[in-house]
Amino acid sequence: MRPGTFGLIQVDDDQYFAFYSKKVQLRVEYGQINLIEYGQQVDRRLALAVMVSPLLLLSKQRKHFLTVGYMADDGKQQALVFRVDKADIRATLVSLEARTGLKIQYQDPEARKAGKG
Repeated sequence: MRPGTFGLIQVDDDQYFAFYSKKVQLRVEYGQINLIEYGQQVDRRLALAVMVSPLLLLSKQRKHFLTVGYMADDGKQQALVFRVDKADIRATLVSLEARTGLKIQYQDPEARKAGKG
């Protein structure tokens, strides 16, 4: 996927975490997910991974990011980084916790507050 790809995250499937855009359809089995992180920062090496445009990282505005780490079928660790709207993230985080059995790793108290409602 190219950085800056706009699309929808879906967590309503019982088996797959999904991201859909006009040109990309990506699905990851919940059992492959091994990291869920939410906050205002993106590790620079992860930012290069998939979703985040480098220009966003230089912005002064408060951006919120969801990072989903998973083990790919080829045995390599992968990461998806999504810029998300903090007002709409709570249900997604709750669903991810329930479907993966993992706890969300919050980067800071504000992220925890947004994620917990």
